[in-house]
Amino acid sequence: MARFSLFAISAFAMAASTTGFAPNIYSPNSALTASRFSTSLNVAIDTSDIKNGMTIELDGEPWKVLNFSIMKQARGAAKTTIKFKNLIKGNTIENTYRSGEKFQTAMIEKAAHQYTYEDGQTFFFMNSETFEEVPVSTKTVDDQKDWLEEGMEVSLVFFKENVIEVVVPSTGTYEIVETEPNVKGNTAQGYTKPAVLSCGATVTVPGYLDQGEMIKVDTTKRAFLERANK
Repeated sequence: MARFSLFAISAFAMAASTTGFAPNIYSPNSALTASRFSTSLNVAIDTSDIKNGMTIELDGEPWKVLNFSIMKQARGAAKTTIKFKNLIKGNTIENTYRSGEKFQTAMIEKAAHQYTYEDGQTFFFMNSETFEEVPVSTKTVDDQKDWLEEGMEVSLVFFKENVIEVVVPSTGTYEIVETEPNVKGNTAQGYTKPAVLSCGATVTVPGYLDQGEMIKVDTTKRAFLERANK
């Protein structure tokens, strides 16, 4: 049986009391809600338009551009090598294209959701406007699960009415829950150490930081940014 967190229960209760209806469980037929907004149209582009993070539709499936490089040649057109990740299957491929080759961007949509709880191999999110509950598999959440904390605002990415990606904020503030103690007198320049954060992720931090401190991190690069204001 699914186990609801205190946050999920209170959020659902608030939805029922303020709107007069109980939260719905997500179904593909109810995917196109008013709170969903289109973020990428199905348009034709070529190699000169490719950008990291762009989602391309290849053979009817969404592929995210992880990185690309352009190789100029002494004779002939330049070539572009692109590394893609399949947002449904999770596998990656790397293909090389001639300059000017055409692609079709994927029609994807994003919607704001709050992370509520995890139950086994499924993560549950609640639509911030409709209070609709959306289950997402661990495979789809992928390594974004390292940054999830109860009540966090995230974006769910939909392709053909199915969730294909969870996007957490690019920066986040977390508490250091475990790290080596700061040794007084240790002034070694550039001294760093690993730290476990409240979300479960481990990042490298400066040696002067202690357990219990709040820090800002870059979730994309998994890197320490600065000490957070208390």
